[in-house]
Amino acid sequence: MLIASEKQFERAEHPVDIVEQLAASNDWSFDREDEDEISIVVGGAWTEYHVAFTWLPDIETLHISCAFDLKAPERRRAEVVALVGAINEQMWVGHFDFWPKEGVVMHRHGLLLSGGAQPSAPQCTALLDHALKACERHYQAFQFVLWAGKSARDALETANFETRGEA
Repeated sequence: MLIASEKQFERAEHPVDIVEQLAASNDWSFDREDEDEISIVVGGAWTEYHVAFTWLPDIETLHISCAFDLKAPERRRAEVVALVGAINEQMWVGHFDFWPKEGVVMHRHGLLLSGGAQPSAPQCTALLDHALKACERHYQAFQFVLWAGKSARDALETANFETRGEA
């Protein structure tokens, strides 16, 4: 059994400060009402994404969540959950969740910074970039389930279809 250390490490810079600098340098709209959290709005090809970075000091992790509003009707929610499961089976980093009460699909991941490790701007950029790419890649699959009535499997196959070459 591993025993967690109770030692708190002093950090040269708060992990969320680095994310705030990233948001400011990209001219993104952001809100930081709390020292440990920042909310950023980032426009994508399909929708706006609501990104939250949260510092979790107890587990020394910088958590990212990237959400988009689905407004899933009750009759399609089981298929949305099935789609989340099918997508997660293919993911190597991060995962999707569906929060039925809020009607939100969210991509989540965490950067473990144990032992006082400091996140770098490139690491925070990579966290955000991966979350946005995952959401952009799968956004249409969720739309296919909701508005085209497709099954999770068919929606995922359709959304992942890649064309090659030129016509």
